[in-house]
Amino acid sequence: MEISESVIVRSSRLKSVVWNDFDRVKKGDTCVAICRHCKKKLSGSSTSGTSHLRNHLIRCRRRSNHDVAQLFASREKKKEGAVTLSNYTFDEDQRKDEVLNVVNIKFEQDQVKDGISNIGNNVIDQKRSRFDLARMIILHGYPLTMVEHLGFKIFVKNLQPLFDLVSLNGVEADCMEIYEKEKQKMYEVLDKLSGKISLGADMWNASGDVQYLCLTSQYIDESWELQKKILNFVIMDPSHTEDMLSEVIMTCLMDWDIDRKLFSMSLDCCSTNDNIMCRIRDRLSQNRFLLCDGQLFDIRCAANLVNMMVQDALEALSEVTCKIRESIRYVKSSQAVQEKFNEMAQQARVEGQKFLCLDNPLRWNLTYFMLEAALEYKDAFSLLQEHDSAYTMCPSDTEWERAGAIAGYLKLFIEVTHVFSGSKYPTANIYFPEICDIHLQLIDLCNSSDILISTLALKMKSKFDEYWKKCSLALAVAAILDPRFKMKLVEYYYSKIYGSNATVHIDDISVSIKALFNEHAICSPLASLDQGLAWQVGGSGRLSAGNYSRDRLLGFDKFLHETSQSQSVKSDLDKYLEEPLFPRNVDFSILNWWKVHTPKYPILSMMARNVLGIPMSKVALDSAFNMEGRVLDHDRSSLSPATVQALVCAQDWMRNELEDSKSFSSHSTLPLCVDTSQQVNVISGSR
Repeated sequence: MEISESVIVRSSRLKSVVWNDFDRVKKGDTCVAICRHCKKKLSGSSTSGTSHLRNHLIRCRRRSNHDVAQLFASREKKKEGAVTLSNYTFDEDQRKDEVLNVVNIKFEQDQVKDGISNIGNNVIDQKRSRFDLARMIILHGYPLTMVEHLGFKIFVKNLQPLFDLVSLNGVEADCMEIYEKEKQKMYEVLDKLSGKISLGADMWNASGDVQYLCLTSQYIDESWELQKKILNFVIMDPSHTEDMLSEVIMTCLMDWDIDRKLFSMSLDCCSTNDNIMCRIRDRLSQNRFLLCDGQLFDIRCAANLVNMMVQDALEALSEVTCKIRESIRYVKSSQAVQEKFNEMAQQARVEGQKFLCLDNPLRWNLTYFMLEAALEYKDAFSLLQEHDSAYTMCPSDTEWERAGAIAGYLKLFIEVTHVFSGSKYPTANIYFPEICDIHLQLIDLCNSSDILISTLALKMKSKFDEYWKKCSLALAVAAILDPRFKMKLVEYYYSKIYGSNATVHIDDISVSIKALFNEHAICSPLASLDQGLAWQVGGSGRLSAGNYSRDRLLGFDKFLHETSQSQSVKSDLDKYLEEPLFPRNVDFSILNWWKVHTPKYPILSMMARNVLGIPMSKVALDSAFNMEGRVLDHDRSSLSPATVQALVCAQDWMRNELEDSKSFSSHSTLPLCVDTSQQVNVISGSR
């Protein structure tokens, strides 16, 4: 068919750019598309689409690839950036529904951020692609062995045949190289940090009774943002001693060159950790690195304290809990028993709003929820025992009362734990009122008429008193540095806790916070100016003629310095404490407040950065209710210790970079640990 024999169709419906290179002709009921370059005839029916026409243009030998790239560039633009296509390879008989082979892709480094990918020139950056793969494995916790999986190899070859598949050893080496680069960046951040750094230590279990020591730094940076970074993930011999642990920690501190910057260290509430802390504090005190002789150095994890007291409570209630657990299991054993129980609930006029459910003994908050629901139906359980001879495990009235009393304290512990772990990086000021409330509740519990309850309270309070002895000062100082509370909150709680002796303890806190402020004043850059002035005016008193000629008022400077000594000059701390409290507001940000008020309180703000950055609790919300320790997953456990440290640390450092990206979701990162029933005895405490 020749064009002269047909009608050339000119239609406003022909929106596709391919019609710039085709003529659509019609003869009778048939439409044909004729290439203007090679005159090849293809289907021009509206039902055929235009994909086959595009494919032809790409293969057309009389049309340059450069022109094709220009043709589609404007049409292939997307919201996130332009995509330029060129140098595709297609099988000659490829059809619309067949696989499209796109090869020779080159990504420019500075274009990835903008979402722009240039595809073409038959060039692929092998090294860049390998590091992209390694970073993906690190960030998302994928196993290194995935590079050897058949499905992965097929996927990569179909996606980019020119990419050289990397071996397991190769990707491991790439991960180590990324780790070293990220470690250097982290080292530079810590080196430039003007404030102090606090440290947290935990033990993780791995396969084969292997343990890892995880050291995590926490500090407030120059922008007044709380930062938390894993510094080391070091394998430990299962038979390690306290000496070995303290030496490993000191080695890590000196490796990062932060031993001179250390402010506090947080461990779990375990007696074996006392010697570790003493050894490290003594080493640091020899070089006078610690402020106030390390009064705020020894910090114990508040969430761990709560977990230990919860274990005591559940142990005391274990027999009752077992009866309740079996009672719920019996009610749910059959539809008939469930209906009978519902009848008993109606007779007892129980209007329960909660559903009976079994707990998970490894998650103590779930045990509380089970007890809470069962207590609503206690009358129904009692009636069921009267009408069903097969049901014999109902708790007695006394046991129900004990369960109610202990459940009340478990509820308090849950609320407190949510405060400790509710935000990503909680500052130290939030802990004081929560810990004080626990203190007051324990005092009341000790006065219980039930011997079992009072005995439990004394056991829990002995653990609490050890914690309070070590941490009460740091807790109080952090609360005082909250402008909504200052000394008033300490006065309020201490009057309830200590009664008539409250004044003595309040004065101790006041003396300690002034001493801490004075040491910060000595370290302050402002102090060097004062010392310089004192040197100028307080030397031998003899001024050279040259100096005198340059500044005739040096004598006035000396007079001003001498007379100011007798005047009562108020410090940052004095001015801060004398000013009215800031209104309590749910949207209040203490770090933003101190950032804004740094010019007003230059020395006190330095102290606030160090104190508010103390990790009073080291436990995240997702593991705050676990009764057991943290365990490294099987894939990571099978790797060499150096590789494990590289993967764990690099993931932590790189994750923050991606959290700032809109394309990253925190849920996409796979955890490197799982919950198990294994026990952690040192550093993480006796579980």
